[in-house]
Amino acid sequence: MTSLRVELGERSYPIYIAPGLLEQSGSLAQHIKSKRVCIVSNDIVFPLYGQQLLSALSDFQVDYLVLPDGEQEKNLANFDRIMSHLLEQGHGRDSTLIALGGGVIGDITGFAAACYQRGVDFIQVPTTLLSQVDSSVGGKTAINHPLGKNMVGAFYQPNAVLIDLTTLQTLPPREFAAGMAEVIKYGILGDAAFFSWLEEHKVGIKAQDPELLQQVIARCCQCKADIVAEDEKEAGKRALLNLGHTFGHAIEAEQGYGVWLHGEAVAAGMVIASSLSVERGLLLASELRRIEQLIAYFDLPTASPEDMGLDAYLKHMKRDKKNVAGQLRFVLPTGIGRSEVVGDVTIEELKQLLD
Repeated sequence: MTSLRVELGERSYPIYIAPGLLEQSGSLAQHIKSKRVCIVSNDIVFPLYGQQLLSALSDFQVDYLVLPDGEQEKNLANFDRIMSHLLEQGHGRDSTLIALGGGVIGDITGFAAACYQRGVDFIQVPTTLLSQVDSSVGGKTAINHPLGKNMVGAFYQPNAVLIDLTTLQTLPPREFAAGMAEVIKYGILGDAAFFSWLEEHKVGIKAQDPELLQQVIARCCQCKADIVAEDEKEAGKRALLNLGHTFGHAIEAEQGYGVWLHGEAVAAGMVIASSLSVERGLLLASELRRIEQLIAYFDLPTASPEDMGLDAYLKHMKRDKKNVAGQLRFVLPTGIGRSEVVGDVTIEELKQLLD
């Protein structure tokens, strides 16, 4: 087992990474304060891993709620379903919620935990590569609004994150590729050595070699844990984790949630941001080619949707959470392994890039 820790004082918590964790009751039990537990999952993941989790929690009083799968399901209606379920089942402030699924389940369950009776404990059990390397760590919880992604939410940290590598064996290839977008992101924004390592081991990673995947996930989680410990609520450095997301979130919202997977939109967004960096003289053209080649190797898009131009992007980017005083802000790579947040990108620059 690989064990990491997110250092946040009294709210610090561990990240466990190993195959077979769902079958080890001790990993979960030590982070549950009372006997009441509610599992929130979806109709794809729960039939695969729900029984394992229920068996591991046999000493607890457990109920569960299974939501429909899909990014479009991260909405107010399903948030209300969780609230109603918790009230109907008589859950109190000493209950623990367990999010069993990908980023959608982790986000909506975490937000429910933050809100129910003003805050109850929750544990992340991410089952997709994207959620394992990114969304399950750091305490960002949210639901989507028709006008913007993750616009309703809270910073609320879990008690623990349990990453069972075995769950990746049932992950569809498209979902695995989407997770690799977030993996590549860590290399671009702040770890040149990791980016080079990904280039060197890309064949084995794409073949899902278990040892390589454990190293990939641990490296990404450590990177995010370090950034979150320094800047929990995105007042500074944590904004760098949004590399590719300003463009990517606009793609998701414009195309319709679930049409483009989050990782696919982020992949295209990173190429767009990198292209802007080249135009500004911040990034070498050769570095852009390396970024495009690695993204493309994992079967991810490297270009904007053909039907999206400047106006389509702007209507969504104007609601981006990184904006300050109405000024658009972008995370731009200044070299592989370096990045910065800039607030002086002009509409003309964006027009040349996006139209």
